[in-house]
Amino acid sequence: RELSSESNIYIYCFNILVFVTLQQRDPMLKRDGFEDILEERRNSSDLKYALRCYAPVLYKGVTPCKANMLKNIVLQSDQLHYVINQVSQESGEAPDIIQEEASVILEEMAHRLQISTVRFFAFALSKAFKTLFQHVCVNEEGIQRLQQAIQEHPVVLLPSHRSYMDFLLMSYILYTYDLALPVIAAGMDFMGMKFVGEMLRMSGAFFIRRSFGGDKLYWAVFSEYVKTMLRNGFAPIEFFLEGTRSRTCKSLTPKLGLLNIVIEPFFKGEVFDVNLVPVSISYERILEESLYARELLGVPKPKESTSGLLKARRILSEDYGSIHVYFGQPVSVRSLAQGKVNRSTYNLFPRHIPRKPMEETQSFVNDTAYRIVRLQEDNMVLKPWVLMASLLLQNLEGLELSVLTEQTVWLRGLALSYAAFLDWPDHAPTAKVVSSSLALHRGLACVSGGRVSLVVGEPLGPVTPEEALFNRAVSVLSCASYRNQVLHVFLRPAMLAVAMLHLSDEVYNCFSFLWDMFSNDFILCPGDIVQDFEEACYLLVKTGAVQMPQQDIVMTDIGQPTLSFFNGLLEPFLQGYQVVCRYLCEEASEGLTEKQYIPAVRSFYSVLCVFTGNLRCYEVLSSDMQKNALAALLRMDAVRKVKVADQVTLIVNKMAVNSIDDILGKNRMISHINQTQISPGLSLVAVAEDLYRDGLTPSYIR
Repeated sequence: RELSSESNIYIYCFNILVFVTLQQRDPMLKRDGFEDILEERRNSSDLKYALRCYAPVLYKGVTPCKANMLKNIVLQSDQLHYVINQVSQESGEAPDIIQEEASVILEEMAHRLQISTVRFFAFALSKAFKTLFQHVCVNEEGIQRLQQAIQEHPVVLLPSHRSYMDFLLMSYILYTYDLALPVIAAGMDFMGMKFVGEMLRMSGAFFIRRSFGGDKLYWAVFSEYVKTMLRNGFAPIEFFLEGTRSRTCKSLTPKLGLLNIVIEPFFKGEVFDVNLVPVSISYERILEESLYARELLGVPKPKESTSGLLKARRILSEDYGSIHVYFGQPVSVRSLAQGKVNRSTYNLFPRHIPRKPMEETQSFVNDTAYRIVRLQEDNMVLKPWVLMASLLLQNLEGLELSVLTEQTVWLRGLALSYAAFLDWPDHAPTAKVVSSSLALHRGLACVSGGRVSLVVGEPLGPVTPEEALFNRAVSVLSCASYRNQVLHVFLRPAMLAVAMLHLSDEVYNCFSFLWDMFSNDFILCPGDIVQDFEEACYLLVKTGAVQMPQQDIVMTDIGQPTLSFFNGLLEPFLQGYQVVCRYLCEEASEGLTEKQYIPAVRSFYSVLCVFTGNLRCYEVLSSDMQKNALAALLRMDAVRKVKVADQVTLIVNKMAVNSIDDILGKNRMISHINQTQISPGLSLVAVAEDLYRDGLTPSYIR
């Protein structure tokens, strides 16, 4: 094409630059195909499968290490002896006593992998998976890459974490493909499960505390145990980078503790390289969907127990669709660290002396963690229902089935143009795809009179307004857990769309504000704000939603539906953060503690929602959104934490919070409600009567 002006040359070069950047950032645009491993299981004996010859190839041909031998190596290590002597001097206790404590910690922690237990699980899980799931699909090319990586360097498996099923599924797949079984970091919660806890230990789980506090000895035992397994390549190490299951099905901010431990042997020259393997596990229907929604609304998480597991067997009568497990390209720590970390500084001190990581090391580990989570997101397989859920949540009053079908087709095209990993049935009529998705998720959405709407659980007897709100919120949050699975595809152009629609004259500044504000809710790699802005521009230009004449960003005639959809996609987050800001400015007491914060915000919004009609920002009731909003305000110095005695108090800078609220958008209804002087002792009915007496008509937070 002939370039007629300087601005066209700029746009042309810009598009090339961003395209090259995206190619470098996402080398997996061409993804592997899948094989259904349950197909063979349905056509052959499960017992024969469980008892088959299992002879995996190990790292550089090492001999598998017995659990007791591994513990002896750890207890005799120079690093642990150094810390034992240190603790002995600090506490005044004899080194032998501290050594015994270390031995007890290790005994409680260590796995006792036994092939007989693995075979039992292989048999039992085959039966369960065939009942629960239609397909369990695995990318075989990823398995082949993993097999090669295990033989060359120590391997660390880093799966996404959306369900308790994840770690069982990982071991099942590796056993199926005759690969070395991983040792898996598991929380202490599972140890309390009689019989099951020990079964998990004998299938490769090692148990760690959720937090170590300042327990120097525990940290030393734990880190040396993990590093010993890594250095000797006895088995791949598996842990969840997010630290816990994501109740929202959004990726969580990565935790760095274990990643620091597995990378350290490379920095110290104890291993030539470490391969980090991101694994994306995608569920068409999540086993814990309603449980997660209730936990987010404040219902206590059920304690892990064997009796609870037995009660949960009723799920075996349900259909949970398909699972896709994608083993990503192994990431070489050596290659990543090239030019970023000066490893020679590690030679200045004896290897066995624990040292706090240097600033450049911490920065590298943090960047690596975000990179891995982004790779997990890129290879998440999305089913049609996630697109339908995204549309239904923007139309809580429901949609005509024909309209939902039409819009799902439109959204499918948009998602594919943004390189979404979408699993859409080949050659199937769109109407059939939509009806099949609705049938699988009939507990969340139903069709009545040709109209599709979310299902709200209806109790048998009369309900209070608060109970009705809770039931509606469970429905919305359950559905949102599926919409959240596609957010990583649309997030950057969506933030740009919001910036354009709300602050068209200061688009980049508004985008930067949103990027900073939402960096706890979404995976936004530190330092990538300019790159993310360029990516957003490129994607919106690519799909014809915007043009960039003379370096401006202008919506096209056909761009309105795309930008409106993106604005609606982020609307719950904008509204939720605004409600938190308003509460902190106008309702929070001087001595508000961190513990009181979540129930107080939930109570504040309940008053707004129950008795003002049409307020429908149900997601602000989620503890996840409330925590993320507070984290953003803390990071932006709008709120401070102050420890008073044993309580952490929140100090609110009301001017700063008001300023943030102004950017998010003023809301007349919230302002009016604050003028009614709601107090903790005022009944909700009285509040409602006051509002309606003043002639306030129901409206939507905007």
